[in-house]
Amino acid sequence: MLEALLTSAAVVALAEIGDKTQLLAILLVTRFRTPWPIIAGIFFATIANHFLAALVGAQVASLLDGQAFRYAVALSFLAMAAWTLVPDKVDDLDAKPPRFGAFLTTLVAFFLVEMGDKTQIATIALGARFQMVVPVTIGTTLGMMIANVPAVFLGDALLKRVPLATVRYIAAALFAVIGVWLLAQTAGWI
Repeated sequence: MLEALLTSAAVVALAEIGDKTQLLAILLVTRFRTPWPIIAGIFFATIANHFLAALVGAQVASLLDGQAFRYAVALSFLAMAAWTLVPDKVDDLDAKPPRFGAFLTTLVAFFLVEMGDKTQIATIALGARFQMVVPVTIGTTLGMMIANVPAVFLGDALLKRVPLATVRYIAAALFAVIGVWLLAQTAGWI
């Protein structure tokens, strides 16, 4: 259980660096100038989105628990490694300020932008790997908060100091290591 939580937190925290949802967090804080409602919106949107993703992963894994499925999960981590190398961007929000406030705007925006995002796909893969919905959800939510809370508080200053390309390469390498390790484990090499 602890392995599922910690692995999920690390994978998502790394995948979130430079991701469009992290850029969205920076954009929202520059627009609203109120970090706490934005952080709360990120937290609740992530719990809802990642719970559903982990549940899908765990359910699919329980239905397809075979060697071919384990290979598919391992290959999905290798695909995540490649996807992590592709930089994300977020389109600017409308010119006029959203009328629903920082919390609701963040909640809805994060939930929707996270659909099909690499961190959601990673959560599905982690749910399939560990078949433990709650620890994976807690871990992936923790990973999102680890990556996004500093982005909310530091905003543009963070983007000027952190070499996102380097971090993306490191994250991609870690996804690749996990994928190769899972492939080796499935093939019986280790």
